[in-house]
Amino acid sequence: YGALLRAGYDFNQYFGIEGRILGTFLKADPLGGEELRHIGLFAKPMYPIGEDLNVYALLGYGWTQTQSGSPYLTEIDEGGFSAGAGLEYDLSSKDDDREEDTNYDRSFDGQGDQERGWGLFVDYQRLLIKSDAPDMDVVSGGITYDF
Repeated sequence: YGALLRAGYDFNQYFGIEGRILGTFLKADPLGGEELRHIGLFAKPMYPIGEDLNVYALLGYGWTQTQSGSPYLTEIDEGGFSAGAGLEYDLSSKDDDREEDTNYDRSFDGQGDQERGWGLFVDYQRLLIKSDAPDMDVVSGGITYDF
């Protein structure tokens, strides 16, 4: 188990960029515990499915570090291509009057990526895609806030 911090900017309803920092709460131990840290920067192509739901991909570069307490697990400390896919669900109200909100500089298009407010996400990410690296997959879920 761990924590994920993600921050990004959606240029329009079809494309954004996103930075991610991920870390686990586990400590390396002889019973197979493994520490994990990951930092990445991603292009984020998106496609809105209705007014509340977006599907997206993550394509970019990430640096991943693992530290294992077990002699049977491989330790990694390198960067490379990283990719993933996910869903975002918008929980914000569609009834807000956007013309009165001068702090919000993107026009409302009726799609789930453009509202200011809370949302939910779930995604899958392969942290490091290299032929000599072991498979390191992460499934994440959480709460978002768009502003």
